[in-house]
Amino acid sequence: MAQRKTAAQLHRLTTRAILEALTGDHSDGGGLVLRVEDDRAAWVFRYTAPTGRRREMGLGICFRQNQKLAGESVRSAREKASQARAMLEAVPPLDPIDERTKARRDAAELEQSEKAARHAADITLARASRTYHERFVEPRLSTAQSARWIGALEKHVPHDIWNKPIRKISRAELLDLFLELHTCLADTASRVRRRLDEIFDDAMDRDLVQDNPVAALRDKVRRRRLTHRVTPRPSLPYPEVPAFVKELEGRSGVSARCLEFVILTAARTGEAIGARWEEFDLQAGLWTVPAERMKGREDHTVALVPRALQILQAMREVGSPWVFPSPTDATRPLSNMAMLILLQRMNRPDITVHGFRASFSTWANETDAARPDVIEACLAHKEGDRIRAAYNRAKFKVDRQQLLLEWERFVCGDNVISMRASIAA
Repeated sequence: MAQRKTAAQLHRLTTRAILEALTGDHSDGGGLVLRVEDDRAAWVFRYTAPTGRRREMGLGICFRQNQKLAGESVRSAREKASQARAMLEAVPPLDPIDERTKARRDAAELEQSEKAARHAADITLARASRTYHERFVEPRLSTAQSARWIGALEKHVPHDIWNKPIRKISRAELLDLFLELHTCLADTASRVRRRLDEIFDDAMDRDLVQDNPVAALRDKVRRRRLTHRVTPRPSLPYPEVPAFVKELEGRSGVSARCLEFVILTAARTGEAIGARWEEFDLQAGLWTVPAERMKGREDHTVALVPRALQILQAMREVGSPWVFPSPTDATRPLSNMAMLILLQRMNRPDITVHGFRASFSTWANETDAARPDVIEACLAHKEGDRIRAAYNRAKFKVDRQQLLLEWERFVCGDNVISMRASIAA
C-alpha cells in the first residue's frame, strides 16, 4: 500500500506541463523538481542527507524546444532521481552529492593515471637517459666528463634498445647487452651497467617503470665471472721512476705538477684533475676524495706526503676553485689529455699516466714495503666484503700513510729530508 502511495506521488508532471511551466519550482514528486527561471529550465533533486542536512542536487538542463525533447529530458531526470533515492535508502545510506563528487574525482584520477601511463609508454631509454644526465650528471661533472658519461651509453647500447620505450625493455635484453660487452670491454661494461642502474632507479622514482631490471642483474653478471683479455696500461718500470720524477720536477706548468702529484698519491687521473680545494685538509695533511668521484663509489682518504703538500701550496696561489686548473681558463679543470701530451713532450709515448699506479704497486709488492691488502687500500681497489672493507680502512690508516712516505722516499731520493724540513718549518 505504501509503495503504491509512493508511486502515485511520482511522475506528476506531464510533457505538456513541462512545456508550459512558468517561472518557479514545479514538483514531479519524490524530491524531483523542475526549476524554471525566465527562459531557462533545469532539473533539481531535493533530499535530506544522512547527516540530516537539506540539500539540492542539480540533474541537468531541461530541454523544452519541443515535446520529444521535453519527454526525453524528464525520463533522464527521473532515472537520475531514482538512483539518488536508492542511495538514500541503502544500508548504510549514502549522500548522492558526495557519491557523485567521489565518482568524478575517481574518474579524473583514472584519466590522469591513464594519461601518465600513455606518456610513460612513449619515453624511450634514450630520452630517460638524457633527462637523468641533464638533471644529475651535468651539474657535478666537467663538460668533458659529462659528455663522456652520456657518450658511452650512446656508443655501446644497441640502437634497438636505446630507442625502445624504457618500460618495455626486458631483463633478458639487458643481460645479453652486459654479457656481450664483458667479453671484449669489461671495464666499459661495468660503467654502462652502473649508469643504466642509476637511470632505471630514477625512472622508478618518476613512475616510468615498475622496477629496476638492471638491479636484478648485478649479481648475475658478477657470478658469470667472464674471462676477458686485459691489456695492461703501459707503465714505467719502478726502478726508472726516480729519474723520471727528477726530470719532471725540472719542468714547469700545471700538467707537470699534476702528474707529479698523481705519482706521489697513486691516484687516478680523474681523481686528480677533478680535485677541488674543499676536499683537502692541508693542516692535517689529508685529501678526501668524495664517493661520487671514485670508481668504487666510496670515499677515499689519501695521506699527503711533504712533496705533495708543497705542490698543493704552490697551486693554491693560482686562485682557482680547481686544484689543477686549465692553463688557459682557471675556471675549468685541467684536461685529461694534458698529462698524456706532457709525456709525449718528454719523449715517453710508451707509458701512460695510469701506468704509474702499476709502477707503485709493483714496487710495493716486490720490495715488501707493505702487506698486499694495505697496497690495495692505497690504490682504492674496492674490497668485496663490506664489513672487512670498513675494518681495513680504519686499520690501515697509519699503514697507508707510512707506505706513501716510503714511496716518496724512493721516488724523491735525497730531496725528501729537505722537503720534510721545509714543511715542518
